[in-house]
Amino acid sequence: MAFKTKEDQVAYWKENVRLMLILLAIWFVVSYGFGILLVEPLNAIKFFGFKLGFWFAQQGSIYTFVVLIFVYVSLMNKLDRKYHVHED
Repeated sequence: MAFKTKEDQVAYWKENVRLMLILLAIWFVVSYGFGILLVEPLNAIKFFGFKLGFWFAQQGSIYTFVVLIFVYVSLMNKLDRKYHVHED
């Protein structure tokens, strides 16, 4: 991985950190917010026969984490190509 300029390197890492913070915020909201803090209001809603708060705590957060991994990989590949540091 070699950047053309020092400015490209700094911009790349700023975008990378920004992306990670956004994805970690989503992870936090889904796991802690929906699974713990908002469980009672969400339990008033049924999703496939289960209370939505219970579903987020048991299933939804796991699905969200897997989706976040694929989103991160996709966006990082796009970022690598933008700054010409991709591996292929």
